[in-house]
Amino acid sequence: MIVVSVVYPHRPAARFDFDYYLQRHMPMVQQLLGHSLKGVRVDRGLSGAEAGSPPGFVAQALLLCDSVQAFQQAFGPVAARIMGDIANYTDIQPDIQFSEVALWDERQPGVSGWYANAQ
Repeated sequence: MIVVSVVYPHRPAARFDFDYYLQRHMPMVQQLLGHSLKGVRVDRGLSGAEAGSPPGFVAQALLLCDSVQAFQQAFGPVAARIMGDIANYTDIQPDIQFSEVALWDERQPGVSGWYANAQ
């Protein structure tokens, strides 16, 4: 599994319409990428490590796919449409990175502790 990280770095006075991003852009991305997209997560940057400091990023989307090739096959034909929509919600140029998933651990409700699944 791989993750495509789309990160929008914090820039003073930059514009980012989070409502548009969540309600229009990301649903469009999900629809256009179809079954090649195995999962998606969107984060909104709150602050840096020090209280009151600006976040390193305004927003990031993490797109989970089987492989880089699977993502590229799905993205290629619709890239212009997805990338062309960016101006509708931000003036920030996103950074994009492909990563291999080395560990993915999601906790289920009611499960606590690192060894909750141990036998």
